[in-house]
Amino acid sequence: MASVQLCGAAAVGAAGFSGKVAANAPAAVGVRPARRGALRGLVPRAATVVAPMYTTVKPLADRVLLKTKTAEQKTTGGILLPSTAQSKPQSGEVVAVGEGRTIGDSKVEVGIKVGAQVVYLKYAGMEVELNDSNHLILKEDDIIGILETEDVKDMKPLSDRVLIKVAVAEDKTAGGLLLTNSVQEKPSVGTVVAVGPGHLDEEGKSIPLPVSTGSSVLYSKYAGAEFKGADGTNYIVLRVSDLMAILS
Repeated sequence: MASVQLCGAAAVGAAGFSGKVAANAPAAVGVRPARRGALRGLVPRAATVVAPMYTTVKPLADRVLLKTKTAEQKTTGGILLPSTAQSKPQSGEVVAVGEGRTIGDSKVEVGIKVGAQVVYLKYAGMEVELNDSNHLILKEDDIIGILETEDVKDMKPLSDRVLIKVAVAEDKTAGGLLLTNSVQEKPSVGTVVAVGPGHLDEEGKSIPLPVSTGSSVLYSKYAGAEFKGADGTNYIVLRVSDLMAILS
């Protein structure tokens, strides 16, 4: 994935993001009213809502502000896609993080750094427009993993998630008949490629996952988020609770 740069001059970091903002919700998360004469600020997209002006967006608690990728406007063959058919992006660059959350007596900071390229759940968070670019405010737990390279096989899963290389679906019946893609049974077996640090206990400490890299596993058939690697290999990221068994 190519690095994504912010539009316009702005200060970005754990303290927040400054610049002109337009949001599609009547209330922004962690923003402060602008002084008179400041930059033209945040205007909600809802036509019936009139909101005050804002110049700063600061995520609260365990929330993260991302700059998302632009949706693909063409197929690989060069065919233009209408907006209704464009694939919704699931990756972006972290531009600001909250101060963390409290678990028991422990303060747990957000474990993702500003500048990281991440993959997130498809319908998570609240979309906002910042300096004519699409952004998203979401919880840290809605982020699936960190992209170390441009290939999904190098993804670093977060929390109690695991990255699995999906087994190849059978393309023939036992009698030798070729199966079309529409009737091939969706595989639910794969090999663990990477594991997250584990979910947090009541004291805010990570609990190691019961599976390790290289394990063959059986997982729930319709769980997780599916991805395709640079070489066409299918991968899936799911929570360890969606694993049914370790195969040997």
